[in-house]
Amino acid sequence: MFFSETALKMVEFRWHGRGGQGTWTASELLARTALDEGKYIQSFPEFGPERMGAPVTAFTRINNEPIRLHCAIYHPDVVVVLDNTLLKSVPVTAGIDQDDDCIIINSSEDPSTLKKSLHITHGKVWTVPATEIAIKILGTPITNTALLGVVAKATGIVTLEGIHKTLKERFRADLAEKNFAVIQEAYKEAKVE
Repeated sequence: MFFSETALKMVEFRWHGRGGQGTWTASELLARTALDEGKYIQSFPEFGPERMGAPVTAFTRINNEPIRLHCAIYHPDVVVVLDNTLLKSVPVTAGIDQDDDCIIINSSEDPSTLKKSLHITHGKVWTVPATEIAIKILGTPITNTALLGVVAKATGIVTLEGIHKTLKERFRADLAEKNFAVIQEAYKEAKVE
């Protein structure tokens, strides 16, 4: 857990997904929730000539004090991988070098298996079958909100209630409730090693 009521160091998130999966939307939803819960935030994408399906990166910073740093995140505290096919083509584990760092992966594999195959020596690996959860509840394989549920569980940086409020502000009522059901299911099903 990165957050306690008395202290919060700046927590930096790097998100990896593919164009059209809502990578930046997830980063932005996390940031809006943290802002509503009284924290300072940054959320921004790294865009190039991306197209639907191309690898995309987004970044989130959360702190109890104003954030004066404005650059990409090279040593993230948390890495979130929306599409596990990126594990073979994008260096998603780059910069994970502290014991309290974590990587959250959309995968039904056991976290210990992924930790070994990715050669992760520091930090924790969280997995959740986000695609299956999204298809079951939303009827589509959009995984971004499922991974928000695991971010809340793994870090304690925002509350589920706060995410629910943000969803209701961002989406029409029925879509907000379905996405919140995805978040709750992912929160329950997440595994860690």
